[in-house]
Amino acid sequence: MPKHTLGWVGAGGRMGFAMAKRLLAAGHEVRVYNRTRSKVEPLAEFGAKVVDSLSELRGLDIVFTTVSASDDLIAVCTGSDGLLAKGNAPKMIVDCSSVSEEASSQVREAAAKLGTAMLAAPVSGNAKVVAAGKLTIVASGPRAAFDVAQPYLAALGVGVTYVGEGELARMVKICHNLLLGVVAQSLAEITVLAEKGGVKRSAFLEFINNSVMGSQFSRYKTPAFVNLDWTPTFTPVLLRKDLDLGLKAAKELGVALPVTKTARGEVDKLVQAGHTECDFAILIEQAATAAGMKLTPENVAVDDGLKKKSA
Repeated sequence: MPKHTLGWVGAGGRMGFAMAKRLLAAGHEVRVYNRTRSKVEPLAEFGAKVVDSLSELRGLDIVFTTVSASDDLIAVCTGSDGLLAKGNAPKMIVDCSSVSEEASSQVREAAAKLGTAMLAAPVSGNAKVVAAGKLTIVASGPRAAFDVAQPYLAALGVGVTYVGEGELARMVKICHNLLLGVVAQSLAEITVLAEKGGVKRSAFLEFINNSVMGSQFSRYKTPAFVNLDWTPTFTPVLLRKDLDLGLKAAKELGVALPVTKTARGEVDKLVQAGHTECDFAILIEQAATAAGMKLTPENVAVDDGLKKKSA
């Protein structure tokens, strides 16, 4: 495989850090940038070159981006000091964030004017999933650009799916996160129902995980539900943002999403109650409160299904 010069913007976040680390572990040289330098300095021990500005990434072959929101992507790419602000732009930008189609398209158009290809490549999973080598990626954009980036994307996880040109990957990721919100809310409320009916959460979820209704998602959220550990992997604020993106798209396309609207309401309640920095799995505590229950940790070891693979 030809070697390309690689960079990563936003490598200080939970996802960016874990993904950049996998590229480094696979033997690739990566320059990393984050607004708060201290958050990426630990990557230096894995071989990363920490840079102080986006300008130091402009001449690279491929620059990956992982940012929190649409405005952040626009800023790091088209801002006054962004990747596309001046000459010598990267040959390719691969954005692995969950952002709107509009923001992605705006960056894609700006990149095209400079001869820079862009791939939308949002992901499914959290930092623990990345570490376990089970991340999945959906990508859209020029096929030729995907063919160049595919080996690097493959190094990040277990599967990469190309869905076509333009922003199609954004629609896939939006739909994915709508399902995430709906399943999380449903799993929370039925687990509360089972417990109020006398069944331990650990026993109920073990059965679900081993049944046809179980999934990788239900299994890796089980420890949080059982032991009430709200260490953040994905916050209610970020989940609400993605649900809003999906509901906006649904309105524009004339698709009714009644179940999604209900789930969005429950997630919004978490945010309004101040649960902004914890994991969205805290939905189960909200469901319990509504049922007149107060949950307590079971304090038992639970397999999350994410046996780590060497990276």
